[in-house]
Amino acid sequence: MDVNGSMAAQSVPVKSASVLVWDPLVRISHWLMAAAILIDWITDEPRWMHVWLGYLVVALVVLRVAWGFLGPEHARFADFVTGPRAVIDYLAGLIRFKSRRYLGHSPAGGAMVIALLIMVSATAGTGIINLAQDEGAGPLATVVAKVERPPRVPGQRRPPLVIKQVHEILANVTLALVILHVCGVALASFAHGENLIAAMITGRKRA
Repeated sequence: MDVNGSMAAQSVPVKSASVLVWDPLVRISHWLMAAAILIDWITDEPRWMHVWLGYLVVALVVLRVAWGFLGPEHARFADFVTGPRAVIDYLAGLIRFKSRRYLGHSPAGGAMVIALLIMVSATAGTGIINLAQDEGAGPLATVVAKVERPPRVPGQRRPPLVIKQVHEILANVTLALVILHVCGVALASFAHGENLIAAMITGRKRA
């Protein structure tokens, strides 16, 4: 109290309501990859755009894998890669809205990161092989033989190469994983009372 008996105003430090979790590289690569996958799945025209978006995805996967070992705490695989039991336990709790909240990726989120990286790599890889076999173009053109195909018949569509069919199947599986990922993010956002989509934009989450 001061000499007049009144309580002196004191400044009390206020704890930050949020903390930075996702660094810029994680956020930018996440949204670039999401956009590239969506555009490439919707259309393969113009052809050059489809191909170059595939190359972009490959570069982003390589960068994200490297960042999983070299990046900050919550970007590293060691922070979120767990065993299947932890993933199952988390999902079982999530559907009852009783799962533990994680500042970084949850066990299920970590498993989805790995699954998507694998499937995106497989999809892009088969696309590059198909480009070499069908058109004799791309980075594998010198090591993958171009497949000789019968000439086009007006009004008829040539049957696709086997590798192209594999590529399309993998692309559809990848899209299914993306849909599951979005549903999981929505459910976790509701269960934990925070907007995880906004967090991947701003990089910040509730402390």
